[in-house]
Amino acid sequence: MLPIIIREARDEDRPWAAEVLSTQEPWTTLGVSYETCLKNCSDPDLHFYVAEREGVRCGLLLIHPKGLAGSPYIKTIATDPGFRGSGAGLDMMHFAEEKYGQRTGHIALCVSSFNVRARAFYEKLGYRKVGELEDYLIPGASEWIMIKKTR
Repeated sequence: MLPIIIREARDEDRPWAAEVLSTQEPWTTLGVSYETCLKNCSDPDLHFYVAEREGVRCGLLLIHPKGLAGSPYIKTIATDPGFRGSGAGLDMMHFAEEKYGQRTGHIALCVSSFNVRARAFYEKLGYRKVGELEDYLIPGASEWIMIKKTR
């Protein structure tokens, strides 16, 4: 199997990314529309990357380089459902940590309390919960603030 390549996103990647995001968790439970996802994928403050295997898009990453107290903040990471378990998510996390986390020594993200699979993934990678925003996006759910030391 050929390796996953992570590249800067192009304009034609934005509709695909918005479709991937708006049709799966946690965005469906949070009620985030395609239009909102498309807007996020066009935010000039965010760095937008696409993961590919053999020229086929398999994942995306949106990161704010100074998003949480000056440290990089992973706003969104998602794998196309057809590529789950392919290593794309892991490769994108390592990419973010290497490219952005070394500057400040930390990298941050938020994960929804109901997104148990994602929480376990981040914990396995060494992220730890440092805060919780209760009833933040929807009633009855929290957003966990997670941080990882990268050096």
